[in-house]
Amino acid sequence: MRETKNLEFKDSLPAPDQDLSFEFLKRTFQRDLGISDLTRDTLITLNLYEQGSGYTIAGELLADQNTFRGIDMVRFGSDINTMRERVIYEKESILREYEESITKYQQYYQYEQVVGAYRQKFELIPEDAFREALANALVHRNWAINAQIKVAMFDDRIEITSPGNLPQGLSKESYLNGEISVLRNPIIANIFFRLKIIEQFGTGIQRILTSYSDSTIQPQFSVSENSVKIILPIIQNEASLTGDLKLVYDSLQSIPLATSDLMQVTGFSRSKLVKLLNELIAQGYAVKLGRGRGTKYCRAQK
Repeated sequence: MRETKNLEFKDSLPAPDQDLSFEFLKRTFQRDLGISDLTRDTLITLNLYEQGSGYTIAGELLADQNTFRGIDMVRFGSDINTMRERVIYEKESILREYEESITKYQQYYQYEQVVGAYRQKFELIPEDAFREALANALVHRNWAINAQIKVAMFDDRIEITSPGNLPQGLSKESYLNGEISVLRNPIIANIFFRLKIIEQFGTGIQRILTSYSDSTIQPQFSVSENSVKIILPIIQNEASLTGDLKLVYDSLQSIPLATSDLMQVTGFSRSKLVKLLNELIAQGYAVKLGRGRGTKYCRAQK
């Protein structure tokens, strides 16, 4: 079943494949919910199976094997031309794909260090933010599009790109503000909610932002006609900035300032100042407002 131009995809539609098994889902329910068995009645209650029509698309997505593209994770080097590692999790339960992706994230963005007499775990990127962003992609993506969720891993950030635009009736502003009133995949969302992978419908963006509350550099969200992208940067604070960059950052305020104002404070030439401002913008520390003579800059809000 694939989405047409005028028909919005629904995870309640009959699945193309009806020869399905649910061993991974069963083990997950046993581990997290204490459900001893996954009977046909349970599948019906969860809307993974419909009397008369069989398994739903949501059922196939959660089955041990399915026909859907999954998650493509690439660890890049200094640029996108250098691939250090690539793993693809697809055509299996999206719950399994989710867990495998979390393990791969932990490999590169978490480490342990002995501090005093104790071993402590440190995160370069908050695990809560990565979990929320990945769950958001799985729950809200358009599964009718034959494409993978892309997870690009860099030294300074992770980019998670979900195929398709927002569901009909959900604006970009409502999405970014966490006002999720339109669920493209309500059955999948309900399963993720039951398993406590997502806390509450519509709170994912705010939870991502909360996990960066102590970081100067903040996540970025991009919504286009063909995809939704979430960028999770390495956690940083003002102490990470040095030299001229720190001087420019310290000169910025929460209210927008013109280039001429910043030149007076820093003593830098216009060309040098603009170069430093652009670097701060690229790192997520500053925001550019307006164009031409009306251009102003301010600190990125936490």
